[in-house]
Amino acid sequence: MRCPERGVKVVKEVDARELRCPLPLLRAKQALRDLESGQAVRVLATDAGSVRDFRAFAELAGHGLEREDRADGVYVYILVKS
Repeated sequence: MRCPERGVKVVKEVDARELRCPLPLLRAKQALRDLESGQAVRVLATDAGSVRDFRAFAELAGHGLEREDRADGVYVYILVKS
């Protein structure tokens, strides 16, 4: 699956809908461990606190937050492993 914005290859998807903080971020971190540099994970979450968490995590860990959207109460993040 390709991220249309930049052609990033999404190799995993994490469905963290209905999970509360910090579980969406923890699941994303676990998925990133298995990826190679430049590969991406797509995360679906419903916790509004995940916006702040994913921004801070990407900045602190050095990963790219390629996409951050919200539609119908679901937050969608594309994280690219550094």
